[in-house]
Amino acid sequence: MQLQQLAYFLAVAEARHFTQAAERMRVAQPSLSKQIRALEADLGAPLFSRARGNVTLTPAGEALLPLARRMLADADTARREVAELAGLRRGRVRLGATPSLCAGLLADALARYHKDYPGVELLVEEGGSRDLVKDLARGQLDLALIILPLQSNDPSLVTEEILRENLVVVSPSHTRTRKPYLRIEELRGRPMVMFRRGYDLREATLSACRHAGFEPRFAVEGGEMDAVLRFVEAGLGVAVVPSMVLDGRPGLSGTPLAPPGLSRTIALAHRKDVEPTRAAHAFRATLLFFLTEAAHEGILPQGVELASTAG
Repeated sequence: MQLQQLAYFLAVAEARHFTQAAERMRVAQPSLSKQIRALEADLGAPLFSRARGNVTLTPAGEALLPLARRMLADADTARREVAELAGLRRGRVRLGATPSLCAGLLADALARYHKDYPGVELLVEEGGSRDLVKDLARGQLDLALIILPLQSNDPSLVTEEILRENLVVVSPSHTRTRKPYLRIEELRGRPMVMFRRGYDLREATLSACRHAGFEPRFAVEGGEMDAVLRFVEAGLGVAVVPSMVLDGRPGLSGTPLAPPGLSRTIALAHRKDVEPTRAAHAFRATLLFFLTEAAHEGILPQGVELASTAG
């Protein structure tokens, strides 16, 4: 089994078409097909079903797919690590982060890292925690900033708590309540702007409302973070959001929920079975130093605090 054969296999599996896969890999289609046949012979099982021009994965192909993705990702990591050890001032960090973090603290931390390591390429994948965990497991990310608890039973993932953050009820500034707190029961019957299905904040809000004995009333649902905040600004309803996303949004006001309220824990995750590259290690160190410095200077966003285990 050769890495090139696995790359050809992955291209066909994703394109579900041999000619398109060959074009993507910049190789002649007969050569690609020959390598796929050699891989099938080596494994002792067909990987694709080619009935009437439709290319689908066989059970053996389905089993190989996640392994091929991981092996190719590991090989890419090995190449970059060796290049770094050879003294090349370059590298790459593939970082996943939730939309609220991309809109908040992450930009400043990335700017600090880029200043210290200008030759390192930064690739940021924005998504929900569940999707980011899947990408980590597939070897498509080096690190990910996710929300705990971890929505995965994958033993190869390890997490490190870095921040704790309060959730607040956000509304247009001109309708702000004078109360210092809102009880979750006070959201009963109020129109709410709700995130799309699978979003961690959606599940947290629904769980809190149901625990209080009611189903929330949606005015509009299905958005990502920026869309939800804009819908609230437009007066469509209120939403439960992380406190940090309100920085720089004077049109919005956040009211804490009555103690013990709602909070979330933000963690840095990576794969246990793959040693992070030096570039990824350096990003972790930069991020933790940046957050620790911000905490000591008192400039973390309101409602955000450093986790006791950070660093």
